Amino acid sequence: MDLSLILKRLEHLEAHNAIRNCMNRYMQICDDLDANTDLNALMDLFDQDSIWEGVGEKYAKSFGRYASWQAIHDMFQGYTQAQSHFVMNAHFVNSEQIQIYSNQDGEEALGTWMMLQCSTFQSEASHLNAAKLRVTFKKQSDGGWKIKHFQTENIFSRPVTHWHSTDELPVPKTDALKDQASVG
Repeated sequence: MDLSLILKRLEHLEAHNAIRNCMNRYMQICDDLDANTDLNALMDLFDQDSIWEGVGEKYAKSFGRYASWQAIHDMFQGYTQAQSHFVMNAHFVNSEQIQIYSNQDGEEALGTWMMLQCSTFQSEASHLNAAKLRVTFKKQSDGGWKIKHFQTENIFSRPVTHWHSTDELPVPKTDALKDQASVG
């Protein structure tokens, strides 16, 4: 049994978990992006030499490219004004793939996800977007992982009329459910 191989595998498992946690924290903060958002918490997820960009015809035009930590900070600051851009925002990510590799800059990782985003804006319009995410992470000197290059590419976008409805949920009715509802 080669202990160095086991330790390397453990290091990769820990890296996968740290990268996954970084991405989940990013999405969690973006879900609640408003005037009360702590931009330092969001920006702490980014490497000092980072890039954030929309790619592909639709997102390159809509989002553009931000090629420094400060430019990314300033872009997100635009979403944290007193009159918040989002009234509701929910990101769902899946189909995760993470690959760890070494290069001349040290250890890095490439993560890809599929994302579904449901949003309602201050204008009261709502939108459903699907995107491919391609994110490069860099291992930091303290052993943590941060976003080095974030790319989002639109798959589809469509307006929707609204997310929340007061209509009754379409579920089968049984006497047992009626009994539980009358107790609660």
